[in-house]
Amino acid sequence: MMSLYSFFSAIELGLIYSLMVLGLFISYRILNIPDLTVDGSFTLGAAVAVVATLAGHPVLGLLLAALAGAAAGFVTALLQTRMKIQPILAGIITMTALYSINLMVMDNKANLPLAQGESIYHNLPGMLLSGLAAIGVAAVLVLFLQTPAGLAVRATGDNEAMVRSSSINADRMKMVGLSIANACVALSGALIAHYNCYAEVRMGIGMVVIGLASLIVGEIAVGLLVRRANILSGAVAAIVGSVLYRLIIAQALEWNFSSSSLKLITAIIVALAMSVPAVKESLRLAKQRRAGMR
Repeated sequence: MMSLYSFFSAIELGLIYSLMVLGLFISYRILNIPDLTVDGSFTLGAAVAVVATLAGHPVLGLLLAALAGAAAGFVTALLQTRMKIQPILAGIITMTALYSINLMVMDNKANLPLAQGESIYHNLPGMLLSGLAAIGVAAVLVLFLQTPAGLAVRATGDNEAMVRSSSINADRMKMVGLSIANACVALSGALIAHYNCYAEVRMGIGMVVIGLASLIVGEIAVGLLVRRANILSGAVAAIVGSVLYRLIIAQALEWNFSSSSLKLITAIIVALAMSVPAVKESLRLAKQRRAGMR
């Protein structure tokens, strides 16, 4: 059985990482773009937040981290729209460049620590702060996606050809969407840096897979309760999925799985979750065949 400490720690971490999952929700589900910038922009947010905090501006550091993430997303969108580079390659290019940029931000140090007293979690209840951040960002995203600009971003992901024929600048919408997505990712990285009291240059590796696993798990869980998916249910799924994923990982660690096995567990979760629609379809067809034989 999971200890109470592990349970609440997993929920708190899940709420922080849910900001990253919300960013993936924007890029993967709304814009329908596989954005690999995430691995780099997550670390970028952590690096900027720690450097700003060490300079005596912890709260400003969170804003700067989000802006830095937005700039990274904008560069990826620019590569896609102006340079006509494939989305996956554009993300890889930005992610690769960000590795060096992150080192520069951290003064060429692979690890940049914070004293515990410098973290924003030192004087504030962690669960409350993480919960407010997750709910606040989700609420802002849901409201934005219902504005004219947000509807244009959604339309670009649904049918880009139709958007272009309607005189909407689809390239600009991609820039807006990817900038917002990576701002969320970078803010998540910033909060994780404050939570762990350090930024590490490789801390963002694998975030895309973790985020996708969380998003898919959340969509399955919320789908059991919501018959028709919408923007609100998608945002809720991102938060719920992130928390559920962290609970699964925490339980795996309680069962003495080694930390080196966590990537394998994540891959299995993604594979199982993504196979659910195919399994449902197979069961439906099998049921129809049995009904036809009667």
